[in-house]
Amino acid sequence: MTDTSAKKDTQKLQRAIVDALEDVKAQEIVVFDTEHMSPLFERVIIASGTSNRQTKALAASVRDKVREAGYPKPRIEGEDNGEWIIVDCGSAVAHIMQPTIRSYYNLEEIWGDKPVRLKLGAPKPAEPVRKPAAKTASKSAKPVSKPAAKKSAKPASKAVGKPAAKATNKAKPKA
Repeated sequence: MTDTSAKKDTQKLQRAIVDALEDVKAQEIVVFDTEHMSPLFERVIIASGTSNRQTKALAASVRDKVREAGYPKPRIEGEDNGEWIIVDCGSAVAHIMQPTIRSYYNLEEIWGDKPVRLKLGAPKPAEPVRKPAAKTASKSAKPVSKPAAKKSAKPASKAVGKPAAKATNKAKPKA
């Protein structure tokens, strides 16, 4: 029975951490079961924040939610810098990182052997990730379409024969 209550306790702690991260709009939240890899903790939770201010707010949110859930105050490292903050909650450790630091250290490769499915957390982190991707796509589509329109408009309005002559000159040496 102790194993079951310990697992429920870990799941409750995990849920408190994920909820805290979602409250402050963390991106790309992932949870890994590390029970088989380390005797020090059972879960590793990795999330991204877009700035030093957000990573610090995420860590503070985790600290507060964990305390509200009845757990001891977690130890926090890296708050001064804000690029990578570790919140040690005992059986779960949260790594709150900025995207460049996260991609450089790639903790998912180290701890990602057993991902944990999140019931409520999975859709929420995906939404912020999709929004910037849509914005990026629309931004990149606009500059590509505008110059293309300008280029096609210039030869048609100025001199149609010149580009055609260049194309035939290029075709003759190749043949």
